[in-house]
Amino acid sequence: MGAVYFYHLTRAPLEVTLPMLLSKARGAGWRVLVRGRDPARIEWLDEKLWLGADDGFLPHGVAGGAHDVDQPVLLCADAPDVAAPNNASCLMTVDGAPVTAAEVQRMDRVCVLFDGNDAQALDQARAQWKDLTAAGCAAQYWSEDSGKWEKKAER
Repeated sequence: MGAVYFYHLTRAPLEVTLPMLLSKARGAGWRVLVRGRDPARIEWLDEKLWLGADDGFLPHGVAGGAHDVDQPVLLCADAPDVAAPNNASCLMTVDGAPVTAAEVQRMDRVCVLFDGNDAQALDQARAQWKDLTAAGCAAQYWSEDSGKWEKKAER
């Protein structure tokens, strides 16, 4: 039974925070599925990950390729509860992509990354927190407001 961690981005943008979290997840031995809502935004993330620092290279691919099953990190714009082609044990959602309580229960970890400077993204994350915790999912809320990541709430 997994847990969902909400990451409230207020200082570092997604293209900085996502690689950091992906590195931590890979360090834990997890295969990761990154879900967005928009295929064009997934392509943008793919480019940002390829252009990252040399010492922080993250092997990854975009779903739909011939080697999806081999990818330690796979980016997609699929709907929730679609089986992860790379057998992911960690799901990271961006840009308000949906996540279900069943996915939280099935995964080792689910991470919801949201832009705290976007009122719509903030409202979406609040709704996801309410829905997932009401469904019995363990949840943590992390904020970088102070300049470092701090756990602000847990349920």
